Amino acid sequence: MPVPSRRPIRLSNFDDSTPGAYFVTICTHERECLFGDVVDEVVRLNGLGEVVQQTWDALPDHFAHVESDQFVIMPNHVHGVVVLMDDFPGVGATHASPVVGVPGPARATHASPLRNGPKPNSIGTIVGSFKSAVTKHINHLRLTLGHPVWQRNYYEHVIRDDRDLAAIRDYIAGNPARWLVDEHYPGGIKRTAKRRPYLT
Repeated sequence: MPVPSRRPIRLSNFDDSTPGAYFVTICTHERECLFGDVVDEVVRLNGLGEVVQQTWDALPDHFAHVESDQFVIMPNHVHGVVVLMDDFPGVGATHASPVVGVPGPARATHASPLRNGPKPNSIGTIVGSFKSAVTKHINHLRLTLGHPVWQRNYYEHVIRDDRDLAAIRDYIAGNPARWLVDEHYPGGIKRTAKRRPYLT
């Protein structure tokens, strides 16, 4: 049975090209576990998961004024904070900005399947390019041309302030430890819509 797509959590008509930090969750098609497993609360990526990680790592290299903050590749979804940097000096972000000096995930040093995509003007453009690049590479590796890899939509949350940002970083970092009770865990407890723990 197909899983309903997530709906964005944002203000009506919000401009998602506004500088600042955004939390996104991107789920695989029918929540299929494609990218590895969680063993002893540690994510063990397989070859397909490494493609996802390499592509996410490369986002700042392929898109101007974009930074990747905390993220995690789970067996059937990706959680990450994407930051759109301000293009114009003197114009501040309308919500949270990354804290300089906070250690993030190690950047990949190898090639990424993301190649010379369009310059981003919104989170939607960035996520769409990421999904397209991963899908193309994974289907090439699996010889499954045209097979869906991702759900059509994705979840998006505008990070309002640095307290919100810190809570989301903690949530992302702790995701592998909560895998067996995660709403994305196959065969897990079916949940109704509710507020995320980092929004309390």
